Amino acid sequence: MDALDITLLIVAAALIPIAGLFAAADAAISMVSAARVEEMQREGRRGAASLLEIAHDKPRFTNLLLLLRVGAELTATVLVTAVALSTWGFHWLVAVVVVLVMLLLTYVVIGVLPRTLGRQHPYPVGLRAAGPTRAFGRVLAPVVRLLILLGNAITPGRGFREGPFSSDIELRELLTMAGDRGVVEENEREMLQSVFDLGDTIAREVMVPRTEVVWIESGKSPRQALQLATRSGFSRIPVVGEDVDDVLGVVQVKDLIARTMSLDPADRGPDLVDVMRSPVFVPESKDVDDLLREMQRDRTHFAIVVDEYGGTAGIITIEDILEEIVGEITDEYDQDAREPIEHLEDGVVRVSARLPVEDLGHVFDVELPAEDVETVGGLFAQLLGRVPLAGAEAEINGLHLLGEAGTDRRGRPRVQSLLVRRLEPEDDGETDDDEAGDTDEGGRRGHPADQENSRGERAAADSTSRGRSSRSGEDEKVHR
Repeated sequence: MDALDITLLIVAAALIPIAGLFAAADAAISMVSAARVEEMQREGRRGAASLLEIAHDKPRFTNLLLLLRVGAELTATVLVTAVALSTWGFHWLVAVVVVLVMLLLTYVVIGVLPRTLGRQHPYPVGLRAAGPTRAFGRVLAPVVRLLILLGNAITPGRGFREGPFSSDIELRELLTMAGDRGVVEENEREMLQSVFDLGDTIAREVMVPRTEVVWIESGKSPRQALQLATRSGFSRIPVVGEDVDDVLGVVQVKDLIARTMSLDPADRGPDLVDVMRSPVFVPESKDVDDLLREMQRDRTHFAIVVDEYGGTAGIITIEDILEEIVGEITDEYDQDAREPIEHLEDGVVRVSARLPVEDLGHVFDVELPAEDVETVGGLFAQLLGRVPLAGAEAEINGLHLLGEAGTDRRGRPRVQSLLVRRLEPEDDGETDDDEAGDTDEGGRRGHPADQENSRGERAAADSTSRGRSSRSGEDEKVHR
């Protein structure tokens, strides 16, 4: 290996990290928001003016950085290959070694590390790279324009005219800035944020689960269905055959009224099969925004959600979808309905069992692991390892959960809400004896055998660091 080979290797070794810098700048510039950069420029941040110019012309500068990165990467590869062939001659083993070495270097030093850095810290990286990037852009402007013209010619559709640079990231940042400055009200900001989130929401997250669905058998009369609609307050009720998985149709109150008004009081009238309308079935994995468009197109307000096995998972209405945007919608039948999140005294929060686990984490600013569950009620059952009953308790990530007594729409006992509080440091040091004493003071709920089983579950849950459950009467401590 002579002096020329050593020089070529030094140049190749320098080009690889330089290509990594280009990759980091490319990733950062693709993530920055022009509105946020304008804010930085008003604050007098160094490099903000150059970064703003780049942010207003992302296609040109991202193509420039791509050209520089590929050029540096290919040049380094060619130089290393030339030195290897000059030193050891042309042999397949030499070629394999060169390919593996360069593949590893380019993947780590150019592909993974700099791009991750650029995406995680777009503004610090973008501010530092803006000046050199703009300088390269002025020097290589004709080449970049030629590349964009070539891309527009060979790429279907709009080509590089707009580029794959627009995303909801910039719109979300604009929304956050508008909220911070008072341009939009907090409720308006939350509503717009919900519109963005709607595209990531599926029917299973919005639907009314089958356990809470009010349905009627097909053999009932329209008058009986009308009485059920009056008691429940629902204007649309699923009609089932053998069981709830056998949904035959949907009956509407206005159809029932039209049929029963013309009937003699002693006349039973037709079966519901003759009155019901054909049901609409949707998979539980369907995107809610697509479902909303289909409901608008087909003029339907009600759909049956089916699981992957074809069974009934629940129902979803257009009101359920709209509530994801505007919040809870109540009418005269929902006067007793509770808010999904209620802040009580002493830091206690009452949450609906149907509240998403992510929302509970936001309330207490903690990260809650939710494996195969989406609601707080599902997480509670997962921690307990059984169907939750009123008075059951569990702990997870510094939060104490207590199930409240309630009933579902059919009057069956269910845990419809939970009391959640943040554990104090001294709570973690409580012994089993202390807990037993608290139980005697607060009173036991359920059979003593249930309490012993619950303590065993709590110990098992402690060993797996997934929470602690018990049936001891610590609900007094929650209310204190």
